[in-house]
Amino acid sequence: MDSKIMDVLKDRVLELGPAPDTSGAYRHFKLTRDADGIAWLLFDRADASANTLSAVVLEEFDQVLNALEAQRPTGIVVRSAKTSGFIAGADVNEFRGASDPLEVETQIGRAHAVIDRFEALKIPTVAVIHGFCLGGGLEVALACQMRIAIDGARFGFPEVMLGLHPGLGGTARFTHLVNPMQAMPLMLTGKTIDARKAKAIGLVDAVTEERHVRNAARDAVFGKLKRAKPSGLIPIMNFSPVRGILASRMVAEASKAAPREHYPAPYALIELWEKHGGDRAAMLNAEKASFARLVVTATAQNLIRVFFLREQMKKLAGDGNVGIKHVHVIGAGAMGGDIAAWCAHQDMRVTLADMKPEPIAGAMKRAADLYSKIIRKRTEQRDTLDRLIPDMDGEGVRNADLIIEAVSEKLELKQKVYAGIEVRMKPDAILATNTSSIPLQELCTTLARPERLLGLHFFNPVSRLQLVEVVSHDGVDQEMLKKATAFVGAIDRLPLPVKSSPGFLVNRALTPYMLEAMMLMEEKVDKETIDAAAEQFGMPMGPIELADQVGLDICLAVGDMLRSKFGDLLPPTPAWLREKVNKGEFGKKTGRGFYTWRDGKAEKSSSAVATARPTQEMIDRLVLPMSNVCVACLREGIVDNPDVVDGAMIFGTGYAPFRGGPLNYARTRGTENITATLRTLAAKFGDRFAPDAGWETFK
Repeated sequence: MDSKIMDVLKDRVLELGPAPDTSGAYRHFKLTRDADGIAWLLFDRADASANTLSAVVLEEFDQVLNALEAQRPTGIVVRSAKTSGFIAGADVNEFRGASDPLEVETQIGRAHAVIDRFEALKIPTVAVIHGFCLGGGLEVALACQMRIAIDGARFGFPEVMLGLHPGLGGTARFTHLVNPMQAMPLMLTGKTIDARKAKAIGLVDAVTEERHVRNAARDAVFGKLKRAKPSGLIPIMNFSPVRGILASRMVAEASKAAPREHYPAPYALIELWEKHGGDRAAMLNAEKASFARLVVTATAQNLIRVFFLREQMKKLAGDGNVGIKHVHVIGAGAMGGDIAAWCAHQDMRVTLADMKPEPIAGAMKRAADLYSKIIRKRTEQRDTLDRLIPDMDGEGVRNADLIIEAVSEKLELKQKVYAGIEVRMKPDAILATNTSSIPLQELCTTLARPERLLGLHFFNPVSRLQLVEVVSHDGVDQEMLKKATAFVGAIDRLPLPVKSSPGFLVNRALTPYMLEAMMLMEEKVDKETIDAAAEQFGMPMGPIELADQVGLDICLAVGDMLRSKFGDLLPPTPAWLREKVNKGEFGKKTGRGFYTWRDGKAEKSSSAVATARPTQEMIDRLVLPMSNVCVACLREGIVDNPDVVDGAMIFGTGYAPFRGGPLNYARTRGTENITATLRTLAAKFGDRFAPDAGWETFK
C-alpha cells in the first residue's frame, strides 16, 4: 500500500462506537452495543498491523455470529479497529505450498459457510469501510446488506496477481450487485478504485467523513439511508446468451495481457461467470472448486512466492526512518530526471541540476505527465511538482542529505562532477551514483572521502520497476549504506544489496540475454521470432524490443564493459550494432533501432512470427544464461541470498513472474537438466554457455 496513505491514516481517530470491555471474549474481535441497540463489531486481528482473514479468524467470526443471533441487536455495524484500513484480504500464508485441490476446497467450504451465515442474518448489517478493502475483505463487505465508505477508501480484488480469483463468494456477489461489465474487469485486472468510483458503480451506498460515521450507521440501520440502486442491466448482462458473447470478448481482452497457458486465473473466472452467472447459488458453489484448482497450480504457487519475496525485500530496507529529506540529483536525462520526479512524488524535497537548461525542462515536463497519471487530485499534483526544483547552478548540493549522480557512463566525467561537488557537500551527506556498469572502486580513486560513495542503481522506467540495487565497496561507510538502503524503502522501492562488480547483478544477467538475441539475428533468425521465443517463455517483452527500449547505445556500452571483464563468457558484440549506434539509431528514444517506433510502440508485422515458430533451443539460448549468471553471482558473493536474486530479476527486469525467478526456474526444471543443456549448447555454440562452477553447490 502507498506509504503516504499509511502516514495519513496514522493520525486518524476512528469512530468505533461505545468503548469495548477490556476483558473481551474474543481474540480478534470486539463486540459492543450502543444506546440504539446497534451492535458494533470491531475486527482487530491480534498481533498484526493490518487485518487479514485466516482460518482461525473465520472460526472466531463464527462464534461471534452465535452471540449475535442470540442477542438480536437492532442492527450490526462491521468496522475495522486498525487505522491502516478495513481488511487487506486473505492471509496468503495459508495458500503457500497447497497441493491437494480437494483439501483446499474443504477449507474454502468452511470459510464460505461462515460468510453465507453472516449474509443470511435477519438483522440489518452495515460495513463501514476506511483505508483499503481488498480481496477477502471486500468479500466480507459484499456479504453485508449496506456499505458506507469513508472518503479515501480503496476497493479491489488483487487475487489475479497471485494467480487466483476471488474465493469467498466475491465472484457471485459482485457480479450480482454491480454491472458485470464493470465488476468483471476489476476482478480480471486486480485494479483498485476509490470511494467515489465505488459509489458510482453501486458497490457502496454512501461516502462520508469519519465524523459522520455514527449518524450514517444509524440511518443505515433504521432505513433512512438512500441505498445504491442496482443497475437494471445486471439481469440482462447475467442472461445466458448475452454472457456468452461478453465472455468471448473478455477472453480476447485477457489474452492480450496474459497468455492462458501461463496465467489460467482470468480464464477460469470468465468461464465461471459464463457458465453460472445467471444462478447466484450455483456460482457460489462452483467458485470453491475453481479457486481450489487454481491454488495448486505452479503459476499460483510461484506468484504467491513472489508476493513473499516482495515482503522479504521490503524488510531489507529496515524501519524506513532515514533522515533523508532533501535529495539533489545531478544529470536531468531520462534516468536522472525520472529518479528526481519519483523522489518528489514520495514527499522528498528534490533539486535537479544539469549543465544545460533543456534537459531540466524536459524532465519537468515528464514529471508533470507522470503526476497527472498517478495522482488523482490536482492540488496534490501541483504540490508534488513544487517539491521538484530546477537547479541550474547546482546550489542544492550544499543542503542535500543525499546526492544522486546520474550523468552519462564515462568515468572521467563522473570524477569531474565529484571533484566539483565534494567540497560543497554537507559532512554527513551521502554521494550515490546511478552507474549501471562502472565498478565503484574505479569511481573512488579521486575522492577525498571515498567511504561516503555508494551506488543506487535504478531501473527504467523508474516509476514502474520497483528494484534499486544498493551497491557497496570495501571502503564504504556501513552507517551510510544502511541509511541509503532505508531511503530506498522510504521511496517505496525494493532494495537489493550487491557488492560492486562489473554489471552488479541485474545488468550482468540481462546482457547475455540481449547479446544472444543479436547472435541469433547474426544467424539470420527473424527478430520477431526471437522476441516471440522469449515471450513464449513468459518474458514481458522480447530481448530485441527490450534492447530498443533500453537504448542500443547503452546496450553497446554495457556489453563492451562486461566483455572487457568477462571476455568469451559473453556473446561477441556484432559489428552492425556498432554501426547502428554510430548512425544515431538508438531505439525507442530516437524512433529507430531494430524496430521503427511510433507513439512509443514498436511496429511489428504479424506474419513473420506465424511463419517461423521459436524452438526450445532458441528459448534455452536466451534464458538459461540468466540462471547461469545468477548462480555465478551467488558463488562470487556479489549477492548472498538466492531468494532475493529471484526477486531482483522479477522486480528489476520483469522476468516471467509465474516462473518464480531464474533460480526457482532452475530448481523446478532440475539443476542436472539445466547443466546438461548448458553443456550441449556450449559444445555447439561455444564456451559462453559453459555451466558455472556454482551449480555444484546450488540447492
